[in-house]
Amino acid sequence: MDKHLSVSTDGWLAAARKIPSPNQDARPENTAIELLVIHNISLPPSQYGGNGVVQLFTNCLDPEEHPYYREIYQRKVSAHFLIRRDGTLIQFVACQQRAWHAGVSTWQGRENCNNFSIGIELEGSDFETFEPEQYEVLNQLITAMEDTYPITGIVGHSDIAPGRKTDPGDFFDWSMLQSNKVDSNKR
Repeated sequence: MDKHLSVSTDGWLAAARKIPSPNQDARPENTAIELLVIHNISLPPSQYGGNGVVQLFTNCLDPEEHPYYREIYQRKVSAHFLIRRDGTLIQFVACQQRAWHAGVSTWQGRENCNNFSIGIELEGSDFETFEPEQYEVLNQLITAMEDTYPITGIVGHSDIAPGRKTDPGDFFDWSMLQSNKVDSNKR
């Protein structure tokens, strides 16, 4: 992957595989993108490399394919980006649009973090380390976001939805991020 990613004027990264999700809408008018939210996801749980995440984010998840899918196939969720275990970068939502990744959330007294954040999913789970390729691409993506938007914080889903969410989990190594926007308590 290119060491320097850049965001086009339409909010898409040329270096990312583009798979548009219908689960998006407009951000509130005059709302700056200030926050990066890191998640983890795997479908089926703790299984990697399949199409479950793409199918979930594009409303094509087959409830008969796996018992867990019966619980989630009707959810309307998305993220801006997914970084697979091998470092492949997929983009589902243009950065200017609001992806539906954070749910009920609060950051520095502001509710509904979807309004002012970019959601980045890492293929993984709370119970396993992430791959070096994922950190490499994540750092490139963070740099591109910081070069384009007034990012003031980088947090985990668990930071904005404590008690409700646990990702990216204890195996996510915050010290691997090359940004001064990460909460100093995480380093």
